[in-house]
Amino acid sequence: MMLVLVSLLCTVPSVKACLQCDRRIRRLLEDFILSASTVDNQIEMKRICDHAYVTYKETSRERKGVIDPTTLYRARSEYQSEFHRFLKTQHTGSETFEAIQIMEKGRKILEKHLDTFIRDEYPVQAEEGGQAVLNCFVPWHRLLLGRPEYHYSWAAGVPGSEKLNEQDFKALVVTDDSSVILNQLHVAEQGTYRCSLQSRNGTVFYRVTFLLTVVPLPHQTHRSIISLPPLPYGDNYSPFKPTEGLLVPVTTMVTALSLAASVGLTVVLGLMICRRRTATEPRRRRKEDKTTENTV
Repeated sequence: MMLVLVSLLCTVPSVKACLQCDRRIRRLLEDFILSASTVDNQIEMKRICDHAYVTYKETSRERKGVIDPTTLYRARSEYQSEFHRFLKTQHTGSETFEAIQIMEKGRKILEKHLDTFIRDEYPVQAEEGGQAVLNCFVPWHRLLLGRPEYHYSWAAGVPGSEKLNEQDFKALVVTDDSSVILNQLHVAEQGTYRCSLQSRNGTVFYRVTFLLTVVPLPHQTHRSIISLPPLPYGDNYSPFKPTEGLLVPVTTMVTALSLAASVGLTVVLGLMICRRRTATEPRRRRKEDKTTENTV
């Protein structure tokens, strides 16, 4: 890791976690010191400023002492904005106390951006059956030569519930892409996922951990089938609810009645047709006789 940090500093001189090294910030603070009402206050504010520089360096050193230019730019811009807002505010306290406040504000701003840049543990939450995206890319990865690879591994279990060792992790995938997508997640797939940026010879440049929690889907509540109470004693042979013993006779009776009705209907229709023919036969004969006479 130290080799990587040194190479980054040599490659890009502006990559420093040194807020007080920025010329804009130094000029801003120098003008602030000179704006003191008395020489004694100027001396005191200079002492406060020098002490603030020491705290800035300690803050940077505790967080590996390096960030990318974008993060340093954000820290500088936010501090400048806070500083100008501070100067426009009507102050009622002493100048030295106000100097301590604005210097401490700068340290907190630097600390916040450094923590964001070097953060090495991220909580991730997904629903059962859903997906989770794990991405361990940071801008300075582009500065590395030799096409390093991203090694993903994981350890099962509730994330953060126990201390894990190296042998607890199982390899998942080695890829040139900084991100992986986990689809169709199950609760058993939650755990601690780790991404390591490594060179071809195994040198680890960067490592980050994802604490993946898979939320189970709510169980659907099934309504219990309501069973009707049994019939009271003595109603088993109700004519409206025939039992199995009466089902066959009833079916036979219905079938017989249906056949009898069909036969009866057929007979009635036949008689009606015969009567109609008998009634129309004399008329047909008279018509034929009349036709014959006219022809003769």
